[in-house]
Amino acid sequence: MLKKAKKLAKYLLAITWVRKTHEGVARGILEVFAANRLLTALYSIPGFVTFNREQYAVLRGRRNYYRNLKKKRTSHVELRRNTHMLEKGITMRPRRPVFAKEYIVETVEFYEHAVHQYCQKKDSLDESELAWSHSVLSEYFYIVPQGNDEAVDTARKRFAATEKDYNPEVVEMVPFERAVGEKSDVGYEELLALAKQRRSVRWYKDKKVPRDLIDKALMVACQSPTACNRLPYEFRVFDDPEIVKKVADIPFGAAGYSHQIPTVIVVVGKLSSYFSPRDRHIVYVDASLASMSFMLSLETLGLSSSVINWPDFEPLEHKMQKTLHLGSDERVIMLISVGYADPKGMIPYSQKKDIEVLRRYNDLGA
Repeated sequence: MLKKAKKLAKYLLAITWVRKTHEGVARGILEVFAANRLLTALYSIPGFVTFNREQYAVLRGRRNYYRNLKKKRTSHVELRRNTHMLEKGITMRPRRPVFAKEYIVETVEFYEHAVHQYCQKKDSLDESELAWSHSVLSEYFYIVPQGNDEAVDTARKRFAATEKDYNPEVVEMVPFERAVGEKSDVGYEELLALAKQRRSVRWYKDKKVPRDLIDKALMVACQSPTACNRLPYEFRVFDDPEIVKKVADIPFGAAGYSHQIPTVIVVVGKLSSYFSPRDRHIVYVDASLASMSFMLSLETLGLSSSVINWPDFEPLEHKMQKTLHLGSDERVIMLISVGYADPKGMIPYSQKKDIEVLRRYNDLGA
C-alpha cells in the first residue's frame, strides 16, 4: 500500500512538473511574439495550421459569394444587403433628395436576377424576400425625384420593366415610424424572470420535442439583429435518435450526457454571405444573437436547452464537416441541446458577474 502511495505521489509530481514546464515555455514564447504585429506574423508561419481552416473558409466563402450571383438560390444575400441599405437611406434624418446613386443600378440588377428565377420556378425562391425588395424599391423610386441623376433614372426604367413579370399585391414592407410598430406587453420584471429561468439544462425526459415548437422558437430567433438583414446562418435540427447520438457525440462539451439528448441543433454560419474578409466575424455575432433569442423562446414553450461549446479544434471540425456534409465555407458556431427538463436533474448554480464588473460609463481606458 505504501509503495502504491509513493508511486502515485511521484506520478502526480511528474505531472505537475510537466504542466509547469509547459506553462513556462508557453509564457516565454507569448511574451516575445505577442510584443508586436510583425513578430506575431512571424509566429504564425510555423503555426499556420491553427488558423488555416478559418482562413480557407473565409476565402472559399468570398469565392462562393461571387459564384452564387448567377445561381438559383432560395435566398439572395446580395439583394438582401442592398435592399436593407436602401431602407437605411430612406430612414435618414435629414434624408438626401437623391441617395444610393452608387449602388442602385447594382441593386436592380440583383433584383432582376431574382425575378428571373421566380418566373422560371416560383417555389425555388423565398417569395417574401422578393416581395420585400419590390416594396422597398417601389418606395425608393417614389420618393427620389426623376431626372436628377442618370444612374437612378436608368435603374428606375429597368425596375419598371420587371413589373410585367412580377408585380405583387400592395404589401407594406417599407420603413415605418417607431410609434406605429408592434408593441409587447412584456415588462422588465417578466423579462428578467425569463432570463433567470433559462438555465443550461443537460438532463432531459425521454420525451420527443414537437417540431412545431422548434419552429415557433425559430420565428423569434430570426427577429434578432443581423448585419444588413442577411441572416447568414442555418439551424440544422436533428431529432432522429440515431442521428442525434452521432452528432451530439462529436463535441467534447456533451461528454457524459449526450446519450439522452432528445434533439440537438447545429448552428452553422455561412461565409458565402460576404464578399469582403472584413465581415468574417459577422456569422458568429449574428448566429449567437439569434441563438440566444431562440433559447429564451424555448423556455416560454416549456422546453429547456444547453449550449454545447464548439472550440476550433481541427479533428472535431473535420469530423463534423464530414458528418453534416458541410461546405468548406460553412462554420459551426455552436450546438444546442433541446428537450423537456428532467425535474430531478441538477444544474450548476453559475453565479454571474456583478454589474459593476461588467459595466463602465465613459471610460476611455487611459
